[in-house]
Amino acid sequence: MNLHRKGRAALVLALVAVVGMAFRVSWNALRDIAGAVGADDTAAMLYPFVVDGLMALALIATLVLADRDRTFALRVLGAYTVASLVLNYVHGLVPELHGRTVDWGRLADWDPANWALVLLATSLPVGSIYFGSDLVAKVLHHRPTPIPAASTNAEESTETIIKRSTADLPVSTPAPITPNVAVLPRPVAVGFLKSTLPVKPSPSIVPAPASIERRAVAAESARPRRATGRVPAVAKSTRPKRTPDQLLAEAREATADWPDAKVTAEGIRRAVRTSPVNARALRDTLRAERAEGAAA
Repeated sequence: MNLHRKGRAALVLALVAVVGMAFRVSWNALRDIAGAVGADDTAAMLYPFVVDGLMALALIATLVLADRDRTFALRVLGAYTVASLVLNYVHGLVPELHGRTVDWGRLADWDPANWALVLLATSLPVGSIYFGSDLVAKVLHHRPTPIPAASTNAEESTETIIKRSTADLPVSTPAPITPNVAVLPRPVAVGFLKSTLPVKPSPSIVPAPASIERRAVAAESARPRRATGRVPAVAKSTRPKRTPDQLLAEAREATADWPDAKVTAEGIRRAVRTSPVNARALRDTLRAERAEGAAA
């Protein structure tokens, strides 16, 4: 990791050195061009910073930005590189620019070429203000794209997977079959929580000769009521629990006419209607019995 950082630092330093030397080589040409189009000594001295400085800014923006903003920065870098190349080329073709003896505003003998060159040299400072401000704004408002987390299910397998029943999976030592003994909760009488109030004696009514009035009296049941509530899941089973001997007997009866290849845990599980663990144990027992019978 340390060597990786050192390599990056060396690469950046080498780039800065190359850019600095290229800037110094282009300094005289751009300064003389600026003086030929009417700039004073101070403006001509700062003119190379306008052109080559924006190129360095566009290069940094290219390393930071992404997508469309990076494309825009590359276009600005390419445009100012071509402009600097053209001005350096003109400086090399016109020796009068070296001693500043050329006429003011005259960069070429052919008028259309001279007008284009003067327009190019004078528009570069204005373009530097516009494009430089835009690039700086894009860099300041840039938000790096978050790196998505690695997904555990990156690709789905295209291979055909043969699904096997859990009953046919090999088991080294089958677990012993032990019956599950469930203890049911004891019934609780409802009456032991409620106080039994004595029945208020009804006043004696003298029977009238015409009609006899009858009243319904609730009869008290001597049988205690069971507590109402949620029945345990264990108590819902209506089928009695079979012992290992009973399971083995049913398996022998069901597989009596089966060939050896058909005696599988899945088949026994469906025939006897038991769990996969019990089915594997019954399969091993039946196979051992058949092997002993064949050997005898």
